[in-house]
Amino acid sequence: MRVAPADIAINGGERLYILSYRDISQARRIDRMRSDFVANASHELRTPLASLRGFIETLQGPARNDVKAHEKFLGIMHEQATRMSRLVDDLLSLSRLELKSHIAPDAKIDLAPLLGHVIDSLTPLARDVDVSIALDIPDAPVFVHGDRDELTEVFENLIENACKYGQEGKKVEVGLSGGDGKPVEVTVRDFGPGIPAEHVPRITERFYRVNVEASRSKKGTGLGLAIVKHILTRHRARMIVQSEVGKGTLFTVRF
Repeated sequence: MRVAPADIAINGGERLYILSYRDISQARRIDRMRSDFVANASHELRTPLASLRGFIETLQGPARNDVKAHEKFLGIMHEQATRMSRLVDDLLSLSRLELKSHIAPDAKIDLAPLLGHVIDSLTPLARDVDVSIALDIPDAPVFVHGDRDELTEVFENLIENACKYGQEGKKVEVGLSGGDGKPVEVTVRDFGPGIPAEHVPRITERFYRVNVEASRSKKGTGLGLAIVKHILTRHRARMIVQSEVGKGTLFTVRF
């Protein structure tokens, strides 16, 4: 709140004051999010860096001549370096998306073959975790305005997450509907453990994890759904999440 005298002459010599009010809640919230983001990003990078440093010191010292230790430690070091690389790539993707979030893409994309391509690329991963992917698409093309690479990234993220985190259900169902004047929808359903209700509103936040250990063991960076949210915002689309513990999760992307 600011108070200032007003230099206005009125009868009777009374003084007038101007009071102005400005709500800074949003600015404070953004500042807090920025500081949280820096802290989280630093933490995510510090953990693999500490691991790398520890193994390097061991290889330079006690395990200098231990061939078996070399093989084991170098394998772990490679995993940690790959984890950092994925994290940096995701951070750069978020940064690029934020710069062009106000520019809606205008290319005409047929989602049916795009989804087919995504599922073909993820079939080896699904096979490794013993999950089958079923695709249900209409015979006619279903077009949306978008960026092919960004939409591919959206559906790769959603379907890969469904395979990894819903693998207990053994199957993932992907559906496409709409077009001809109707809203276009892509659905990704898994039959895994589901997401507790209190976590659902926050799963698109950067670095937010429902289960930290499960996410890291599955090589997640905690940024996948944040990237999905930013891409869909740029496409003027939205994501709806429905989940029930013990019965699985349904992600719906609506254009």
